[in-house]
Amino acid sequence: MAEGQGQGFGFGLGKMKELAEAIKKAQQVQEGAKQLQEDLEAMEIGGESGGGMVKVFMSGNQEPLRVEISPAAIEEGAEVLSDLVAAAMKDAYVKSTDTMRERMEDLTGGLDLPGLNM
Repeated sequence: MAEGQGQGFGFGLGKMKELAEAIKKAQQVQEGAKQLQEDLEAMEIGGESGGGMVKVFMSGNQEPLRVEISPAAIEEGAEVLSDLVAAAMKDAYVKSTDTMRERMEDLTGGLDLPGLNM
């Protein structure tokens, strides 16, 4: 046998161990992602505007859940109320996406994947 034969496709034992560890980490991330999805769906994240006159609640997946509008906001008229609802929606959306991003970074923080820099 010539020297260097029997080593496979250029993968030494160390590289195989690294690959096995990377696969294990990826499986852990996949399991964590399933749990994270469930957690995000169960979350209720609130945004507000007008000093709390309008509140909008979304899940961690940005699914609208409910809106609370105070009588004072209604008295402001349709145009102002519309602006307050839109501002509260934006606030809830930003908080929800920030929460999702933070939780994803926590989940993938220990996994060094090329091109996955968040």
